[in-house]
Amino acid sequence: YPWRHAPETQLSEYNLTEVEAMLGSYTKVLFVRDPFQRLISAFMQGMGSSPSFSSFVQDVLDSGQHSNSTAWKPLVSLCRPCLVQYDYVVMFGFLRQEVGHLLRRAGLPVDSLLPEFTDTQARWTYSWLSEQMFSELSLQQKQQLSHFYRWDLAAFPFSSSFLSD
Repeated sequence: YPWRHAPETQLSEYNLTEVEAMLGSYTKVLFVRDPFQRLISAFMQGMGSSPSFSSFVQDVLDSGQHSNSTAWKPLVSLCRPCLVQYDYVVMFGFLRQEVGHLLRRAGLPVDSLLPEFTDTQARWTYSWLSEQMFSELSLQQKQQLSHFYRWDLAAFPFSSSFLSD
C-alpha cells in the first residue's frame, strides 16, 4: 500500500480490510526488552527530571498509561501482540543471534550487514544495575510496577525480570 503510506500514518487510520492485507504481506518482527531494564535505561538517559531512580519510578507510576513516553509504556500497549501475529519476537540480550537468523532467513549475507551488538555484554551490567536499582524501591513501588507491567510479563518470557516475582 505505498500509495497510502506516509510517515505519519497510523495503522488505526486504515480500514480493517486494508490492515489485514498489509499485515499479511509483511514479515513482522518485534524487538522486546525487560520492562524493568527499559525503566533503568530511560532513567540513565535522563528521560525524566527525577533526581533518584525511586522518584523517577514514582513519576512513571503516577503518569500511568497516560504518559506519552514510549520509553516506559507497557509493550503490549505499543505493539498489540494479541492483535498482530508477529513472525519473530527478538529479545534484548540475543540480538546478534536472532538478527543473524532473520537475515539468513531473508537470504541476505549475514557478515556484511550485521552491526556489532553489545546487548549480550550488557546483560551482566543490567543484571547488576537491576539488583541495585530494585533495592532502592519501596515494596509498594515494586508491587505497583509488577501490576503496571503485568501484561508484558504475561505476554513475553521475561522469567529473570525483577518484576516477575
